[in-house]
Amino acid sequence: MARNTYGLDLGSYEIKVYDKQKDTIWKEKNVLARRNGQEIFAVGEEAYHMQGKVPGDIEITFPMKGGVISRFNDMQNLLKHLLKKDRQLVRGSQYVIAVPTDVTEVEKKAFFDLVIHSTARAREVNIVERAIADAVGLNLDVANTKGVMIVNFGAETTEISVLAGGGMVLNRLLKIGGATYDHAVISLIRHSHDFLVGRLTAEKLRKSFGIFTDEADRVIPVAGRDLITGVPTQKSISIQIVRAAMKDALFQCVKEITSLIDRTPPEVRKAIRDNGIFLTGGLSHVQGFETYIEEMVGIKTRTALDPDICAVNGLKKIIVSKELRELAYSMLDENYRWMR
Repeated sequence: MARNTYGLDLGSYEIKVYDKQKDTIWKEKNVLARRNGQEIFAVGEEAYHMQGKVPGDIEITFPMKGGVISRFNDMQNLLKHLLKKDRQLVRGSQYVIAVPTDVTEVEKKAFFDLVIHSTARAREVNIVERAIADAVGLNLDVANTKGVMIVNFGAETTEISVLAGGGMVLNRLLKIGGATYDHAVISLIRHSHDFLVGRLTAEKLRKSFGIFTDEADRVIPVAGRDLITGVPTQKSISIQIVRAAMKDALFQCVKEITSLIDRTPPEVRKAIRDNGIFLTGGLSHVQGFETYIEEMVGIKTRTALDPDICAVNGLKKIIVSKELRELAYSMLDENYRWMR
């Protein structure tokens, strides 16, 4: 069987995969459920929707934490199970992996080791910074741009990157993401309504309400537990509660974006003001996100057409283009000899 090439974007809550042979992109939740700490009970979407609904002998595990691999064996087991689901990988294939920008070289190598030492028996593994993959996915001229800022809003992190002349000028990885906002929503609802909702309910509220819209009185009925009576019930949660819960984390992101722009060299900063800020990542789907960033930072802001798969779209273009292929590199190169 002919060897294939795959692009992997391993997010904290979701895995995105490009299959060159089939020319398709698919995604799956980055989570598994274990029974009694050993047997893998479920993976992907099935395990994700078990949160808050399983007995004590089943543990829901996310192998990624803060954008990097925190449970290496679980991550390998998860990949092995997911890739058996009618998507059997061809052994001896090539892989291109998107990695977070502002992490240590050892943390980057963990992504490399994950695949090179897996049951897939990869023939070759190359990595590319996620910000570069995002830029390619946005159809930006990475090699010739004089300055552009890309902000990737993910499940557990926000990656802020400044690119110019084909490389990284500045970058910052914030431990703020969709999970941060969801926990803030849970906390505020608990304290203001004496009402406990689960993580998936908080996520639903975050996705349903816009951030920078004219809506002010909209409410959504959700299920939860009344903390006064202890009885499961439904309550209507207003858009104002959700916006208030997200305010502090959003402001912190804006503060870091502004700080990075202030530290950017003058010529690159001018180019960013001309070219604008680009938003990627699943959280960018929230209505009004780009308007909020633009109003707060004062620079034109645009969201990728498909922000959640922007990076893996970039990997696809890097894989199929001879010109772009040089953006990816191997950790077996001489520069990484000390890590072998």
